[in-house]
Amino acid sequence: MIRFSKHSGIYTLESHQELNISIEEAWKYFSSPVNLSAITPPKMKFMITSKLEEKVYKGQIITYKVCPIPYIKTNWVTEITEVKENSFFIDEQRFGPYAMWHHEHFFERLPNGNTLIKDKVSYKIPFGFLGHLAQKLFIKRQLNQIFQFRSKILNKLFNAK
Repeated sequence: MIRFSKHSGIYTLESHQELNISIEEAWKYFSSPVNLSAITPPKMKFMITSKLEEKVYKGQIITYKVCPIPYIKTNWVTEITEVKENSFFIDEQRFGPYAMWHHEHFFERLPNGNTLIKDKVSYKIPFGFLGHLAQKLFIKRQLNQIFQFRSKILNKLFNAK
């Protein structure tokens, strides 16, 4: 499930996906920055440029290169601002293509032993009216494709049993 909304000039993307793994396994996979490139579409040419750590921690700065638009590479710097093991972590853009990017990653243990992964991304696009037009023309579609790709890869990795 992927849903978009808008409030006060800020867009929000919400995504939920059930995975056939324990919350501990889900945490281990998602809290490792090393796995981020595996769940990002290849066309984005995503590459972590900072030192790779085994798992996220509060205050961690992670730098990337990414192609949000074909043939246009940009640097992206995020900070992990909150971490509660097996529960959630939050990353926020410090420098990059958005005026604001706040990504909350939640992990919920389900009664059947599976894990519900919930993402909430709040973002603001620069350039005023032109940014809102870009949201309608391609940003929303691109973010939807990124999260659909991610869902497909996660299903192959954890739900193919």
